[in-house]
Amino acid sequence: MSPVRRPLLVRVLPLLLGVLLAGCGAPAPRDAAEGEIREAVAAWSRTPPAQLAGIPLEGWAYEVSAVRRDGERATARAELRYRLTGYDAAPAGSAREVLLSRDGGDWRVTGDRAAPGAPPQLWDQGPVQVVKGAHALVLGVGRSPQTLSEVAAEAERAVPAASAAWPKAWAGRVVVLVPDSLERMAQLLGRPAAEYRGMGAVTTGRVGAAAGPADRVVVNPEGWAELSAAGRGVVLTHEVTHVATRAATTARTPLWLSEGFADWAAYRGGATTAQEGAPALGRAVRAGQLPAALPADGAFAFGGDPEALARAYEGAWLACRLIAAKWGDATLVRLYERAGREPLATALEETVGGDPPGLTLAWQASLRQELGAP
Repeated sequence: MSPVRRPLLVRVLPLLLGVLLAGCGAPAPRDAAEGEIREAVAAWSRTPPAQLAGIPLEGWAYEVSAVRRDGERATARAELRYRLTGYDAAPAGSAREVLLSRDGGDWRVTGDRAAPGAPPQLWDQGPVQVVKGAHALVLGVGRSPQTLSEVAAEAERAVPAASAAWPKAWAGRVVVLVPDSLERMAQLLGRPAAEYRGMGAVTTGRVGAAAGPADRVVVNPEGWAELSAAGRGVVLTHEVTHVATRAATTARTPLWLSEGFADWAAYRGGATTAQEGAPALGRAVRAGQLPAALPADGAFAFGGDPEALARAYEGAWLACRLIAAKWGDATLVRLYERAGREPLATALEETVGGDPPGLTLAWQASLRQELGAP
């Protein structure tokens, strides 16, 4: 380093050091307007909107994470937290944008909507109707009172049926959302509508979430309208069983077991025969297309070949039906519990005393016997 340049560096280094130290310290305080905007959102969100008065809400709060101001208007990005009283064990979350404008020097909230890319809440789609029973809370938008009452009645029957099939501890309550169209259903789920076409309902939730918010059963009004009374009972009991078994279900649980168990619970105690409950798989078996293995997880993906999807669900049901008939209902429940914690081979060995190849052979034999040509 030349002696000519060194004095310059001596003078500059303290300045650079000061800048660096300032950058490492506490962030610069928010400007007064941002503070006022945050305070306006906090004041506005202290109580739920009047139009939600019929919904049993608690813990309602907006937590602002960012503010974007444009002159006399502003947008606050926030996380809405709330619980449905008696149904949610932990707060449900929703990413929101709160719109504000300055009026007479004060900031005032003028709107609230789902954040870009985030699914809306049911009430974003219109006024919410509420039907509350002993076991179910049904929230609907744009549906007739008769339709909501029918859904509620099926849900009231489905909860005890699921509890009978899954005698383990669970909340024993369910939340059912009924939007006014397939497209609105898909919006709530954040997925393309084509994935749910022809389906009666689906369940949202986090697997293994013992302390998570309550699941939501979301009804497809178009698919629901096409179902018979018996079919509606099967669909809702299937979905409620997913709610009941959620804490025992993990990413390790094979989908044939989780979906098959839910169908087994839905058909349990009824008179539905294998040929009546598995028409697609029956056609394949009678055509000489016996499945080589239990349905893989990928076979349950929505939006593909509906006939193949039907075969997967039917095969899963008949596998669980076989296990319950051969080794008992309690053994099927124990298998479900263990399969969420350990490899399937280990779970089978410790419950039925077999292995996956052995179960597959027994399942194939039952398919030939029950679905073969008359």
